[in-house]
Amino acid sequence: MSNVLVLQHPDIQQCRLNGLPDTAANVQDGQILRIPVDDGFALSETQRIELAAQQIDAAVLPDTAFADLGLLVSDMDSTLITIECIDEIAAGAGLKDQVAEITEQSMRGELDFEQSLRRRVALLKGLREGVLQEVYDSVLQLSPGAEYLMEECRRHAVKFMLVSGGFTFFTDRLRTRLGLDYAYANTLESANGILTGRLTGRIIDAQAKADLLCLHRDRLGLRPEQVLAMGDGANDIPMLQAAGFGIAYRAKPKAEAAADAAVRYGGLEAVRGWFR
Repeated sequence: MSNVLVLQHPDIQQCRLNGLPDTAANVQDGQILRIPVDDGFALSETQRIELAAQQIDAAVLPDTAFADLGLLVSDMDSTLITIECIDEIAAGAGLKDQVAEITEQSMRGELDFEQSLRRRVALLKGLREGVLQEVYDSVLQLSPGAEYLMEECRRHAVKFMLVSGGFTFFTDRLRTRLGLDYAYANTLESANGILTGRLTGRIIDAQAKADLLCLHRDRLGLRPEQVLAMGDGANDIPMLQAAGFGIAYRAKPKAEAAADAAVRYGGLEAVRGWFR
């Protein structure tokens, strides 16, 4: 399979693309430039800096049609949606800053995910369960381009799996609202409408995310190169590496380093844009 250099920007034809291969190559919708390149081609550091200065998302990938994929696996918090749900739940107890700092350390890979999750959940003890609905109704927003990406999945018969280290309260509602094929997350325990500060069931951590990807890949009879995974944090790294295409979205440095391509500037429509 041949490789292609893909450049994405809202007005790619007006960008400075000096020193790149044939920039008269196919331009799609004025936003995506696809340039066939030889095996082994890589952007120089100078080229990377110049593209980043213009906020151009760039990657060298196998030239693949989106319709050739069979499964897209997505993280939820700060990927499919714009927020970290646990931080917003904690705001109801005046603990957002404290919880958000633990979240940030975990996403950077500085803390063990399960330990940090249990520590944060313990801080939610005594909160009304209704706070979760308030976060869903008033704070949660889809990331730009999310609905377009899911429409493209449906149009090309690509299954969509949401797998999150967050909570089933949100993934279940998003699955129903968006018509997702699969959804997995952690379950907050509550009693009489009050959060207990504990979790129930299996913890969805980094390894569980990768395991679920492989499980559904095999059930669907797919090859690794037919699976795309996208995420932003350290706990997404195993699934990014297990997928044929690992896409980092507005990601922490460790997750970006583990991915095949990174969306730094565009929305989730750019995930679709890497493919024909």
